[in-house]
Amino acid sequence: MDAEPLVFVYGTLMHGFPLHALLDGRADSVGEGEVAGLLLDLGRYPAALRAGGGVIRGEVYRLKDPGLWRALDSAEGSQYHRREVGVRLAGGRQVTAWIYWYVGPLRRAVPIPGGDYRAFPPAKSIYHCRFTRGGIRWPCRPQS
Repeated sequence: MDAEPLVFVYGTLMHGFPLHALLDGRADSVGEGEVAGLLLDLGRYPAALRAGGGVIRGEVYRLKDPGLWRALDSAEGSQYHRREVGVRLAGGRQVTAWIYWYVGPLRRAVPIPGGDYRAFPPAKSIYHCRFTRGGIRWPCRPQS
């Protein structure tokens, strides 16, 4: 087992997203990976749930700075709980990493197809489209 912990990120902590700056210079990329679960769009950020029978795609990082946990825990907030999870890396190797599971309310949560937030960032999110039917504003058009 490696002395430096691994973290699996699936949303705004990934490369190219705003919170990745927290990892920059304090963690090394291990590569892409996936975990069992369900990824939901909450609007401005995603939520990972242990249930759902799907897959969540993301990135794995090796933390060089143990003090980084404090910053990550603070950034994720009280509605995310850090737990260990099995991750399958892109090459097929299995590792254990930490993930932030969402434990908050799921009102208006929308599943992210394929479990890949990179393919479904908030700018493309179906959560952000709006239509009105019967005087009610709905988050997106129903699929036909």
